[in-house]
Amino acid sequence: MQKFDGKTVLITGGSSGIGLASAQLFQSEGARVAITGRTESSLARTRDLLGPKALIYASDTGKTSEIDILFADLGKRFDGLDILVLNAGIAAPAPLEAITEGAFDELLAVNLKGVFFSLQKALPMLREGSSIIVTTSITNRLGSPNFSVYAACKAALRSLVASLSLELIPRKIRINAVSPGPIATPMFSRLGLPPEISAAIQNEITQKSPCHRFGAPEEVARTILFLSSDESSYIVGQEIVVDGGMSLL
Repeated sequence: MQKFDGKTVLITGGSSGIGLASAQLFQSEGARVAITGRTESSLARTRDLLGPKALIYASDTGKTSEIDILFADLGKRFDGLDILVLNAGIAAPAPLEAITEGAFDELLAVNLKGVFFSLQKALPMLREGSSIIVTTSITNRLGSPNFSVYAACKAALRSLVASLSLELIPRKIRINAVSPGPIATPMFSRLGLPPEISAAIQNEITQKSPCHRFGAPEEVARTILFLSSDESSYIVGQEIVVDGGMSLL
């Protein structure tokens, strides 16, 4: 018997990187999976990878109207949720003086507000014994020049996990966080940096890392599966760092 036989899973931001790797691992362990994403090209690739049994939604976590539509439809297809992975996020590096109000609002909408209201809308569907995992980032504890708003959102998520863990545990719902360091995902290529600058930054990170490499999405996904399973049944309100030792420097 597979570990997640009969379980239902929703992963936001599940069309690439950590979210997609998690979806594939959950499927391999018997779960029925639904994922969200924002771009049709990545959603099309995800349909090919996950196959017809997966539910694939085009849904922007930064828009509460689309969150409402998502859960209205999901409620017709799933009779409940056992696992909720709140993984959707965006990054847009910029120095303090260059951050516009529009960019600030978009980062907060996706990285904080969308996570909060996705969880709120999911709550009626979450079964007793269910597990919620929020993707934060090691930037929430480290100084992160040019990522100040992104890092602040991730720090807010860490605080949210701590507070909501005490609010939800009487309902027998656990919430925890996974905090990735530098991971080889498409997000890095979406930062809009010139190729030579992007390559130089990636090389600098590789040299600085105690492991001398970027992490693989699957390495974070395995931590997400652990936090979703009964093997972590006494872990509540915690943040597990998966960063190859970067945050120890």
